[in-house]
Amino acid sequence: MNAWLKKALSDVATDATALRTLFPAVGRKVGRGPSDVPGWTVDDVARVELLEAAPGAAAEMPDLYRYGDAAEKRAVLRGLSVVDIGDVGAELVADALRTNDTRLVTAAMGEYGAAHLDDSAYRHGVLKCVFMGIPLAGIAGLDRRTDEELLRMMRSFAAERTAAGRDVPADLLPLLTEQDV
Repeated sequence: MNAWLKKALSDVATDATALRTLFPAVGRKVGRGPSDVPGWTVDDVARVELLEAAPGAAAEMPDLYRYGDAAEKRAVLRGLSVVDIGDVGAELVADALRTNDTRLVTAAMGEYGAAHLDDSAYRHGVLKCVFMGIPLAGIAGLDRRTDEELLRMMRSFAAERTAAGRDVPADLLPLLTEQDV
């Protein structure tokens, strides 16, 4: 483990407000390359570890998201699944789903989003992922949250793509019948 990260973990364990200065520095101190966690960067992993280590992280996360850059926002969204922030995190997920940043939208549709978004918001998040070309494999809870309304939305999307002479995304095909495409 990087010496800076080890000290940072110790610092946030005793004072969660240390996240305010340490969180933005993570990318410079530990790097930004790919990690062993598929789809995550080294700084994502380190930031989530900081959130897990800070007993008061839940109180800090809304501001870390609000004032953070895209990488910091993504880490807060990923951290929602490991830090009990309650329903406050749903506001952060909703904000991320209003962006056009595929990394934020993907993180928003993680485990926290799958557990806390209402049916309508979840369906619209899935549809946004399809529109943005985000692989459905990266959407948490799709196997348990797919319902008739989501299937109807996907069929309509596929019909529009087909009518326009455009391809239907391959990962959408298992959700559709032959007559849908």
